[in-house]
Amino acid sequence: MNEPEPSRRGPLAALLLIVVLLAGGLWLQRHLRANANMEDCLMSGRKNCAPVGSPVSNAGSTG
Repeated sequence: MNEPEPSRRGPLAALLLIVVLLAGGLWLQRHLRANANMEDCLMSGRKNCAPVGSPVSNAGSTG
């Protein structure tokens, strides 16, 4: 008469696996795109293909 409740551990593990795979796929796609852009720049003959970060300014600090 009393049936045991089905375990929720399996579906939760599957959902976690899907989320991890999606996050890994997005990370991989972003890095492969950056690498492809760098290769495109280098193959076009340019020499200044490295990404340039913006310098940190101290304009707002008092001292």
